[in-house]
Formats: sequence, structure tokens, C-alpha cells
Amino acid sequence: MKYDVTVIGSGPGGYVAAIRCAQLGMKTAIIERYPTLGGTCLNVGCIPSKALLDSTEHYHNATHTFKTHGIEVGDISVNFEQMIKRKGEVVQQNVQGIDYLMNKNEITVYHGHGSFVTKNKISIAKDDGSKEEIETDKVIIATGSKPSSLPFIKIDKKRVITSTEALVLKEIPKRMVVIGGGVIGCELGSVYARLGSEVTIVEYMPNLIAGMDADLGKALFRSLKKLGIKHYLNYGVTSVENKGDVVSITAKGNKKGDEINIEAEYCLVSVGRRPYTDNLGLENIGIETNKRKQIPVDKHLQTSVEGVYAIGDVIEGAMLAHKAEEEGVFVAETIAGQKPHINYLLIPGVVYTWPEVAGVGYTEQQLKEQGRAYKSGKFPFAASGRARASMDTDGFVKVLADKETDEILGVHMIGPRIADLIAEAVVAMEYRASAEDIGRMSHAHPTYTEAMKEACLAATENRALHM
Repeated sequence: MKYDVTVIGSGPGGYVAAIRCAQLGMKTAIIERYPTLGGTCLNVGCIPSKALLDSTEHYHNATHTFKTHGIEVGDISVNFEQMIKRKGEVVQQNVQGIDYLMNKNEITVYHGHGSFVTKNKISIAKDDGSKEEIETDKVIIATGSKPSSLPFIKIDKKRVITSTEALVLKEIPKRMVVIGGGVIGCELGSVYARLGSEVTIVEYMPNLIAGMDADLGKALFRSLKKLGIKHYLNYGVTSVENKGDVVSITAKGNKKGDEINIEAEYCLVSVGRRPYTDNLGLENIGIETNKRKQIPVDKHLQTSVEGVYAIGDVIEGAMLAHKAEEEGVFVAETIAGQKPHINYLLIPGVVYTWPEVAGVGYTEQQLKEQGRAYKSGKFPFAASGRARASMDTDGFVKVLADKETDEILGVHMIGPRIADLIAEAVVAMEYRASAEDIGRMSHAHPTYTEAMKEACLAATENRALHM
């Protein structure tokens, strides 16, 4: 078979790239090594983790806030088996949705491990041992990433686990240690803390979610502490040993050099992810990865080989599903001769704890490093009527604006429904709005979005109305 474009990998970047290529009239194929489409995000990442986050948040509210709302529910218990089953059903529904989209757009799907024979010939190794080759004019590499580890840690997938195994545990752990206080560690740590696990997070950096604005990490620390999560920040793990029924974790303080030892039924290793660029036959066509196993690309996301592109987690940049989607559309439209554009500064980052966390644009620390003159406006959800009504008063919205022009340079939020609210900031910044522009827009009352308006007013001559 001969195709105009072949996409290797069916995660959000890959399947979106395939859909856009098909929409633009290209004969398109997609290759997926696993039995189901959707990649990490749909199968063992974004979607199942959010399903568990929602389920456990319902349980937490039933046991902690319903009574205050006047809702008497009696004895409450967790049917963990049903919770995991429901999570699986959500995943299946989403996977079926991708199957539908492939059929709708007449995209040919191949299951097997794809690798380059030449830049225009792809070999597909199937589970039954057979192989098939297809020819293609262009190729988009979208093979995503896998969980990283530390050199001295052996992931046995039984007691020492990654996020993949954490989504399918058969029991609620009495104790769990999470190595890494980034997005995945905080999200899954909060899942099990809500269910009653004694969760401890060990983080090498001085803040949680270290890549985001420092104020967000500090606020998230306080919120997770309310769930009973213990933290050891500024500690580097030195050893992890599976002793059968428990895992022993040793860590050393980065400042004082003191050593701690923690034992738990499970140790979740969440120290980031690494590009999945293994066994793709890149050497057959002259593509070399960098030290981080990423594929170098030019401004058009084309590799060193003409006609071969790479997107998502296998190239530099944030490992985010929506970043990969934007790149998938970008490459498809580039191949079609269009002139697409991506503003990487305005790709938002989100943490789906509760309260939710999100940020876009420059952090306050980055502006200070640049020596750029800026002003800041912050509005707490404790002053929001809507947040008081829903008992979600933790958090704030912080707006950073240019001191002279008032253009919004960064927006950083923690609070209720922040994952959705951040979109207003992205739209504002895409159109280079000033803080005053947003402050003068009518926001429905009472809503959480009023906090964005008030933060913008606070950045504009300190004129917030409700603070």
C-alpha cells in the first residue's frame, strides 16, 4: 500500500495529525504498536487518572463537606474494584471514540511496531510474528514517551511502580511513598490520600510542581497538606529496596545532609517521562537523537531527513497532550503548503488536583531573571462569593502584566475549575490583551471567572473591587 502520510503513534498528537491530514485530502495511515488507539493519554495517562481524580473527589466531599451542605449520607465506604472498573469503562469509551474518528476520516489503521526501512518504507512488526511493509511519501513520528526512573531504582511493577501500575492497583495502600512532586506525583498522590492512604511525597526541588510559578507550588503544598499528605522537599532519594511486603526508601536532605528512611506498601516513581524513540529504525535513515533521546527538528518540525517530521513528547518542549495536538495540526497543514503557527509560550500547563492548578505565559521568576519591569495583581478565592457558596475558597488568580504597556505576560491560578478557567487567560494573551482590557469586560456573577477579572483589576492600579 502507498500513502501520502503515515503517522507512527496514535496518541493525541498522532491521531490528531492523522485526522488533519485526512481532512486536507491526504491518503493517511496510522500505526499503533498496542491493541488500542489513543496512546498513553487515553489508555494509561490523562483520561484514566482524571477518572480516578473525579471519583475520589466525590468520595472526599461525601465524607468531608456533604454534612456542612446539609446532606446526611450515613455510612460511606469505597468499592475500589468498582472505581477501577468505571475508570476502565471511561477509557474504553474514549478509545472507541478514536476508532470512530479513524473510520469517519477514512484513515487506515495498522497495529504493530512501526520502524523505518527507508524514509519512504515502513515495516510493521505484528504480535503474531508477521511483518508488513507500506510505502509512504511523508512520515510523522508521534511515538510519545514512557515513565522515567533513576539509575539505582528497579521498577518491578509490583511494589515499585510507575503511574501505569498506580492506575490498576488491586488494593488501597495503607502507605504510599511518591518519588517526585511534579504533576503526576501530586495528582496520583492526592487520589490515594483521599481514599485513606498515608501518602508521603519526596521531592528533590524546594517546591512542588517546580516548573510552574513558585506561588502555585507553595499554595498546592498547603492544600495537599490538608489531605494529610506528608512532604519532604529538597530531599534526594538515594535508595529504593523492595523487601517483599514493603518498600524501603532512603533520601538525603540537599541542605543539611540529614538522612530519612520511609517504608510503605508501594513506592510510586514519578520523576518525569522520557521520549519513546527506541527501535524505530532511525539509524536506517540517518536520524540521530540528542542526549535526552529526543529527535531534533527545525522550525517546521521536520527532522534532518526531508519528509520525516516529529511531534509531541519525542521532541523538545513540554510533554503535554495538547501541545502534541497543536503540533500534529501544525505539521499536517505544513505538509499541505499552509502557513500554521504555534506560540509555545501560550501552551498552558494544568495540574488536576483539587484545587486545580494552571499557568500560562511567563512565571514571576522568569520575569525577574529577564530583568523585565512588571506588575502583579492577585485575587484570592476566599473573597469570591461563588467560591464561598461551593466551599472552594483555597487558592487565587495571579496576573502579571508589563509595567509600561499593561500587556498580560503571565497568568497563574490555583482554585476551583482552574483547568477550564485558564483558557480565558490563553485567549487574552493570544490577542495581546492588557490587564485593563480584561478588567473592563463583563464577567457573569457569581462565577469563578470573576477572580480573573478582579486579578486584572488588581494589576491595574490596584483597583480590585471585592478585596
